[in-house]
Amino acid sequence: MPNIQLRTTTHSDLEHFFLFQLDEEACHLAAFMPKDHDNKEVFMQKYDRILNDENISIRTILVDDVIAGSVSKFIMFGDAEITYWIDKPYWGKGVAATALKQFLTIENTRPIFGRVAFDNIGSQRVLEKCGFVKIATDHGFASARATEIEEYVYKLSS
Repeated sequence: MPNIQLRTTTHSDLEHFFLFQLDEEACHLAAFMPKDHDNKEVFMQKYDRILNDENISIRTILVDDVIAGSVSKFIMFGDAEITYWIDKPYWGKGVAATALKQFLTIENTRPIFGRVAFDNIGSQRVLEKCGFVKIATDHGFASARATEIEEYVYKLSS
């Protein structure tokens, strides 16, 4: 098993994050992407705000000291939400679940919610391995797919 660690995200990590989210397959699975996610200037401005927002907790995921993704908590419509992004070479290796479990020991806001596209089975499994329970379905416009899709809403209560 690789050594998976979290550390505080720095501005220098953003270049990696930007490149990760340019992958078309990853965007399709994530589904709910900002319309202009491939615009580096917009991306950097957004993440500069995120890094300075006290309501957002973000960590960089390291696998054997290599940046492999990010995990964060943000507030949406008054609820704490979780999101994570794993670079494609690390998919299916337990990185997301391990990193999320570690993050949930740092970020103890409860309840906390996760949302996932109906067909993103890998992400659904990650949430379930971390104790999240599917509580609802919703529909939203998935810009990465240019259509409305179903998403599942998960909740971690404790």
